Amino acid sequence: MKKILLFIFLNLTYFANSQVSDFKNINFKKVENIVKTYKYERLNNLPQLSFKLTSKLNSDVEKFRAIYLWVTSNIKGDYTLSRKIIRKRKRLKNDSIALYNWNKSITSKVFKTLREKQKTICTGYAYLIKELASLSNIECKIINGYNRTSTSNVNSFELINHSWNAVKLNNKWYLCDPSLSSSYTNEFYTFIFDYNDGYFLTEPSLFSKNHYPQNKKWLLNSNISKQDFITSPLIYDDAFKYKITPITPSKMNIEIKKGEEVTFKFKTLKKITTKNITLVSYIGVNEKHHKIYNLRNVDNIITFKIKVNKKRNYDLHLKIDNDVVMTYTMKLVR
Repeated sequence: MKKILLFIFLNLTYFANSQVSDFKNINFKKVENIVKTYKYERLNNLPQLSFKLTSKLNSDVEKFRAIYLWVTSNIKGDYTLSRKIIRKRKRLKNDSIALYNWNKSITSKVFKTLREKQKTICTGYAYLIKELASLSNIECKIINGYNRTSTSNVNSFELINHSWNAVKLNNKWYLCDPSLSSSYTNEFYTFIFDYNDGYFLTEPSLFSKNHYPQNKKWLLNSNISKQDFITSPLIYDDAFKYKITPITPSKMNIEIKKGEEVTFKFKTLKKITTKNITLVSYIGVNEKHHKIYNLRNVDNIITFKIKVNKKRNYDLHLKIDNDVVMTYTMKLVR
């Protein structure tokens, strides 16, 4: 029995508190300068690229940081290919043999586009991170699973649609998502480099708010269930920028009676000015602000309340500064 308890303890320690703050005392300035130096490198010789990025660095976390920053700064997202793959997989999701054969055929195209054009989808980002890390003797894995967005896996597990990485540093596993770190696609479907450091060695309980792996082992120390994952508030990339994790309401769809109060609570790992927090709805293109009160920040736990006086149903969007970080739906019941 003691051996079993010791094994459980060691595994909890192995996975616990895996986040970038573990390395808060490391100055990454040298890493950033190296990445800038090799900005125009190509992918025709990965061992050489890995050597250039890491050979002058001492620790594994610095080496991995250099690899991660280079990939997210130099590889473009391929929105057209991504949408094509998602549409095809949806059409074939009930035909496992056809889906398997198509996945094999598209893989070569993904890697050819990555190598020749330095454009790719999430799988290509994860593959490149893994290869460059492995060449520097850093253990890294590709994790496949579900990414929850405003258009996919919102209320159910519809389709495995995303890949990211787990990396072992100082004998501890960490999570990161290079494709979401790298950029966004604007309303004209144009790729925009816009680095989001919130997806680098992210705290697992935050990471699991919009990533759910096929193998639950890669939740690390997050204990979120599948049901909690698909019913929780919908969070966006900017939530990772501010490092915020929702606490209450725990579900995206809120049912409430007119005149009742709703308490909102979330945890933050960054300093946030409470006066920049707003709760809004959109009526067409117009933004309506809801009155919030009892707004406070105690030990990085931010809480506030609203009272529901409207008779209609609506969406509620939590904003910090001008960034929408999460969404709820409000349904009025009798």
